[in-house]
Amino acid sequence: MIYSEYLIKAVSHIFSEKYGENPLLIFSPGRVNLIGEHTDYNQGFVMPGAINKGIYAACAENGQELIRMYSIDFDEEVIVGLDALKPVATSWANYILGVVAEIKNLRPNVLGFDLVFGGDIPIGSGLSSSAALECAIGKGLDTMFLLNLEEIEIIKAGQQAEHKFVGVRCGIMDQFASLKGKANHVIQLDCRSLDYQFVPVLIDDYQLLLCNTRVKHSLAESSYNERRSDCETGVAVVQEKYPEVTSLRDVTTEMLDAVKVQLTTTIYQRCLYVIEENQRVLKAGKLLKEGQLQRFGALLFDSHEGLSQKYEVSCPELDFLVDQAKKHPAVLGARMMGGGFGGCTINLIKRSEKQGLMQQLQEAYNRQFGIELECYEVELEDGTHLIKQEHYGSI
Repeated sequence: MIYSEYLIKAVSHIFSEKYGENPLLIFSPGRVNLIGEHTDYNQGFVMPGAINKGIYAACAENGQELIRMYSIDFDEEVIVGLDALKPVATSWANYILGVVAEIKNLRPNVLGFDLVFGGDIPIGSGLSSSAALECAIGKGLDTMFLLNLEEIEIIKAGQQAEHKFVGVRCGIMDQFASLKGKANHVIQLDCRSLDYQFVPVLIDDYQLLLCNTRVKHSLAESSYNERRSDCETGVAVVQEKYPEVTSLRDVTTEMLDAVKVQLTTTIYQRCLYVIEENQRVLKAGKLLKEGQLQRFGALLFDSHEGLSQKYEVSCPELDFLVDQAKKHPAVLGARMMGGGFGGCTINLIKRSEKQGLMQQLQEAYNRQFGIELECYEVELEDGTHLIKQEHYGSI
């Protein structure tokens, strides 16, 4: 992997200035999700992968009963006592404190430490900078204090941090992908059993391109929790007729249709989307293994239509970018990615046509919305790991 030398130098230099020498240095990646959106908290299937953009963190134990944290991106320091692990007013600190609280419950020998972090994941882009930060903290604590944590313990600590300290009832996909990613692969993950398999992404003449709308509509977080509640309501109704059902993962379209009259149109559509998306993920894994990229790309377009029309988590900017991509012959598939209401689209495009496509999308988007579109080429990389000394020993 090619690291950001700028960020390695930045976190190392600032850590040295503020806290001392020789910290651990960790890279923790953001993630893309090829397909399978809003299925994770419904115990369904997802297909994420770690990417070459992420969080760079420098950390070391400090021999005190304090956590001293500094965010480069926000140019802000927060200091919290180990005996006061509760949510604070500084939102970014809660992702860290939540993980510390969860892991301290598992391993009481967590002590005070210092942390400096920064990243090259655009905030609000839907690439899970929060999960990357959580996994970096989990990896750092495990290494500093010799905790011998299982990977799944770090993953669940990140998820619970968001539930308890941030107030977002996220699924487990983001943390799983950030910690366990594998270069040139995505993870086909069963979010109920946590069984998974690595699926090779051999796209040869094609590549992944992210287009960042640079908008984040204000209803994003509240609507995320509303969608989850709608799904739970749908499951409760289905359970009255089919008591063996425990989540939308178990529901077929036939079951859903059998109770349709008892559901509002909105809840029916929400549930139908999740059922169909789970099937798309399973089909996508098979198509990728067989190298059937055209058919795989068609699933991406189908996924976006469901997210926009049935689950209603898209927005005009995302829909516009997908519509524009669909018209371009170099694009095999595109869809919105992440929680919705802004963030990025993910596009599977022909490498040789990328410059022309980016220019076309940027010009059209600027004409339509007056916003400069940002495009990122991403590669699938390994998950959260220590950066070896030779990468920063001379800094």
